[in-house]
Amino acid sequence: MGSTADDGRDGYLAFVESNQHRLLRAAFLICGNRHQAEDLLQDALMKLALRWTSVRDGDPAAYVRAILYRDAVSWWRRRRREWLSATPPDRAAPDRDGALRLTLHDALGTLPPRQRAVLVLRYYEDLTEVATAEALGVTVGTVKSQCHLALRRLREVAPDLTGMDRPGRGANGVEVNQ
Repeated sequence: MGSTADDGRDGYLAFVESNQHRLLRAAFLICGNRHQAEDLLQDALMKLALRWTSVRDGDPAAYVRAILYRDAVSWWRRRRREWLSATPPDRAAPDRDGALRLTLHDALGTLPPRQRAVLVLRYYEDLTEVATAEALGVTVGTVKSQCHLALRRLREVAPDLTGMDRPGRGANGVEVNQ
């Protein structure tokens, strides 16, 4: 057996093992349905496997995220509807911040898919506006406007989320007028 094929397979398996939970969580936050998130991630990881030799030396996680978010957007466009919310993959017994997490989860479920995707990419995945635009296949202006609309909607449906970091400040540290 050639060691090159084994090295590629081992590297791919190591990548999947170390990144699958974070990528599944991101997929769930994007689509709001655990089963659909699992399907999206599985499809993205299959696409990665086909291109592993050309992607492995770069940033394979970014490659998978781009596939994940583009496939999710394509799925939304085909179906033209939102999916029902489900339990996130890592939700365990409630902790002291459990109420805020549930509030955030429910509030994200009220957003249209593109706005939800922008928020997850920008604030959960911590991508720049440019990287978010590339992942979603939209312009930076679209990212900015969708983010603005989504944050405004979250403030309307879940005022408890305003000032989560400290009094008078929103989750991103920006002063919030109360």
